[in-house]
Amino acid sequence: MSQDQASATGRNFYGRIKGKTLRPTQKANLQQDLDALRLHGVSEAENPDRHRVDPADFFDDNRPLWLEIGFGGGEHLVYQCTRNPDIGFIGCEPFINGVAMLLGKLRQTPLSNLRIHPWDVRELFDVLPDACIDRAFLLYPDPWPKTRHHRRRFVTPDHLNLLARVLKPRAIFRVATDIPDYVRQTLEEVPPAGFDCLSPDPEDLSTPWEDWFSTRYEQKALREGRRPHYLTFQRNTQLARA
Repeated sequence: MSQDQASATGRNFYGRIKGKTLRPTQKANLQQDLDALRLHGVSEAENPDRHRVDPADFFDDNRPLWLEIGFGGGEHLVYQCTRNPDIGFIGCEPFINGVAMLLGKLRQTPLSNLRIHPWDVRELFDVLPDACIDRAFLLYPDPWPKTRHHRRRFVTPDHLNLLARVLKPRAIFRVATDIPDYVRQTLEEVPPAGFDCLSPDPEDLSTPWEDWFSTRYEQKALREGRRPHYLTFQRNTQLARA
């Protein structure tokens, strides 16, 4: 999905794609480091016919693959990569400032088990084969708080059905948010797309995962008095809704 196409549909689940002017070091990191880490053959420019790619080519082996949808500044992604060196991580992020922040972190902590798609995750979904991802994360996504914008949230059928297709049976899908209405919509929309909820007790939703690394978005939410919620789902073997 190109930027123009995404904008035309009005279905973007993210907001802006560029923020403050990048610092010279950030621009240099993008120019010097991104291409070596970027997933090639995924973008419409490189793969206009949308041929399916072979995920084994990402790391030249058949290691398990975990996907973070919108990695923000990359704190959680770097932590998980360091903690799980045998897992191949894919981070998708359309916000170029976030990509630049991640590359800055990688200058300090080089990683060999990470690949980046610096654009819309739906572009990756287009070319992935069925049932190839072992785990997915959606952490503090854009909340789209106005009712008329709720259809832009990631937790809607247009996005969830695509995610369900590329996840393996029994794959884990984690969602973290500080927005109560996002929790409501997540609990309503995710199961019908082909998932079992593993967080049925409302009291458990405030307990972070054992391997959780708090992001800058969560720290901001805590400073502003908002309560984090952590939801866990598992891809089942049922067909998703049409």
